[in-house]
Amino acid sequence: MKKYTFTEKKDTRSGFGAGLLEAGKRNGNVVALCADLVGSLKMEAFIKDFPERFFQMGIAEANMMGVAAGMTIGGKIPFTGTFANFSTGRVYDQIRQSIAYSDKNVKICASHAGLTLGEDGATHQILEDIGLMKMLPGMTVINTCDYNQTKAATIAIAEYEGPVYLRFGRPVMPIFTDADQKFEIGKAWIVNEGADVSIFATGHMVWEAILAGEKLAEMGIDAEIINVHTIKPLDEEAVLKSVAKTGCVVTAEEHNRLGGLGDSIAQLLVKNNPVPQEYVAVDDSFGESGKPADLMAKYGLDNEHIVSAVKRVMKRAGKLTELR
Repeated sequence: MKKYTFTEKKDTRSGFGAGLLEAGKRNGNVVALCADLVGSLKMEAFIKDFPERFFQMGIAEANMMGVAAGMTIGGKIPFTGTFANFSTGRVYDQIRQSIAYSDKNVKICASHAGLTLGEDGATHQILEDIGLMKMLPGMTVINTCDYNQTKAATIAIAEYEGPVYLRFGRPVMPIFTDADQKFEIGKAWIVNEGADVSIFATGHMVWEAILAGEKLAEMGIDAEIINVHTIKPLDEEAVLKSVAKTGCVVTAEEHNRLGGLGDSIAQLLVKNNPVPQEYVAVDDSFGESGKPADLMAKYGLDNEHIVSAVKRVMKRAGKLTELR
């Protein structure tokens, strides 16, 4: 198992703020819109440098999406910012009709996604957003794993033509990817090569998959860990190549098991190479108020649950020996 270490923790939303500033420096058409959550979305640096390119829309998310769609007609590249729940569920009609159907170059940037929103509770902890957004034709869906990757993804989507949903979070997380990385939309990242089981993880669950991989290595299980930061378009070549080698799959995501990364992987495999698969995801329920780490453990989204899922799927595949 390849060893990953970190010297610092930061929230992925701060990576978005840093990436937005850099994107603004590179392209004068980049503009930012926010629904009264500047501090939460870490947009202060962009506003300081480019006050004329920032638009405070207030608590009017539907209007924000419509305004953003309109701005693209004049050649602007609008980045909208609010919580993931308000970026999707509250404004789905506006996104579908004004952005996706019209193929507008809007970047929907969504913070505080998943259970790790924590104490704000189930009304804010959206666990359906990946499913909602990936079902929209033409919508690119990205879910980043740490500060550096979020910054790089934010810069990359400014250069990409078409609607994008960029999902990130509130809690501080280990920074374990390269600071100078080039983010490739639609290209999965092989975190660790292995032969016994394929673990496809996204977002905050990538670090949990790394911790699980270390524990599995101690048991003699060689896990291949792949960071699927782009859920749509899915890197089908990387998935199929890995599964051809391992013959069994675990998917890990901070999302409902229905409609997320796991389902995208399953749809691909059922058409090409059906193998045993286990989901590490929220089991079709809402969340609740609590500390992020406690919620992740309660709802089965930590490294221990990934290890358990690996054991189950390898047993189903007939690969788990007595020695393990």
